[in-house]
Amino acid sequence: FNAELITNFAENLPKVKVIPQDIGRVLLNLITNAFYATQERSKFEGESFKPTVEVSTSSVGNNIEISVKDNGNGIPDSIKEKIFQPFFTTKPTGEGTGLGLSLAYDIVKAHRGELKINSKENHGSEFIISLPSDYQTN
Repeated sequence: FNAELITNFAENLPKVKVIPQDIGRVLLNLITNAFYATQERSKFEGESFKPTVEVSTSSVGNNIEISVKDNGNGIPDSIKEKIFQPFFTTKPTGEGTGLGLSLAYDIVKAHRGELKINSKENHGSEFIISLPSDYQTN
């Protein structure tokens, strides 16, 4: 992928107990999707388009939030309700299984969190993982 990765990590975030491999899988999926979206948009925008993915963290109330934001194609309103369903994909046949976002959603829910989306078609998307800072693993 040819895109700029911007990171903006908040300092002094409260600790959150997570299963690192699981949250790592969620982040890998969201970041990979973000880079894919920027590359798809760059095919139509030409040389003046600067693909950008931003990963940031913040503390919001009793939660910590991890945001993965891109300036890709965005997600049409007509399919936003479906993107977390198993086997739903917008990628061409052979390029996506449709399990990435479904699995990410389930993992975040298992950590008592939320996976939210803000997206505007032709402007980009932002996926926000919100996890309670008081979450304890068994």
